[in-house]
Amino acid sequence: MRVVEHRRHTMRIRPNQHLSQAGVALARKIGSNIGPFDRVVTSTLPRAYETAIAMGFAVDGQLDELAILPEGFEDEAPWDAGFASFAQVRRKSPSGVLAQFARRMLELHQEIVRSVPNDSRVLIISHGGIVEASALGCAPFEAYEEWGPACSYCEGVRFYFEGIDCKRVELLRV
Repeated sequence: MRVVEHRRHTMRIRPNQHLSQAGVALARKIGSNIGPFDRVVTSTLPRAYETAIAMGFAVDGQLDELAILPEGFEDEAPWDAGFASFAQVRRKSPSGVLAQFARRMLELHQEIVRSVPNDSRVLIISHGGIVEASALGCAPFEAYEEWGPACSYCEGVRFYFEGIDCKRVELLRV
């Protein structure tokens, strides 16, 4: 079994791309209660990379695909619409941008899972909308109506993979 935790970055003060002091404090608190991880992957945006570092984990790689939602995504659902809304959009438009992105996130998670030995733990830090789309891609039949709003800062989802198949998913709230 391989475990992947996919979390949203911590707080920043807009328009600044870097973490706020409150964001660093939250990431430290969360980081002290999770891990260890055999691999850490973040988006290419500073707030994701800095979140992993503030949590206490060295970053092994950064991926552009974890940095931004595809064009047309927010025409179907706002990035912060939440799990139930994303699931509803995917059901109504199985070939739409959101559904295609969710499938791509499954493929990306499978690529990451293939890159680590069995019994490994992976941490992914990305952004709102991307975490939720990843959940829909990796575990498409979960009862997302019960999961509530979109992930807030440092919240996310934990996936349990056997081979490249996601067998279980857990919501991680702060």
